[in-house]
Amino acid sequence: MKLTDDKITLRALEPTDIDVMYRWENDAELWRYGSTVAPFSRKQIWEYIAGYDADIYSARQLRLMIVDNASGDVVGAIDITDYDPVNQRAAIGILVDRSYQRKGFASAAIRLVEGYCAERLGMHQLWAIVPGDNTPSRSLFTSSGYKISGRLQSWLKTRTSYCDAYVYQHFI
Repeated sequence: MKLTDDKITLRALEPTDIDVMYRWENDAELWRYGSTVAPFSRKQIWEYIAGYDADIYSARQLRLMIVDNASGDVVGAIDITDYDPVNQRAAIGILVDRSYQRKGFASAAIRLVEGYCAERLGMHQLWAIVPGDNTPSRSLFTSSGYKISGRLQSWLKTRTSYCDAYVYQHFI
């Protein structure tokens, strides 16, 4: 099972990823898409990388860094979380650095992860929860073959109120 195509390579976390992860994890504009409510120290990120368990069977999650084959730059990360080996499903989440968005990196990463999940892990489906107002992510998942299977009303807190979120599913 290859985690590479002509555009990108998905690889494990490396100690050299500390700077890019520090920047992403401390970007307050991104916090609303996850569960972060406070900054992370460089030490916390270092400890996360140093102690990272890439065994999806024990950790029930896997983070892969998205590398642009042309430049060698780390352009994003894709996560498989909430892995359920009994029901053969997991959540998928993706982040692409602002300077690399809308260049096909996210779509390529999703395709590679789907292949990995189907072929290597024998998964049946992937799912994602996407904020209703995150039009780029909603378009990404729709164009990647994910279908809306539910709407979670008033699910995510914004600065001034709440917004709905959509559950997307894809059978692989």
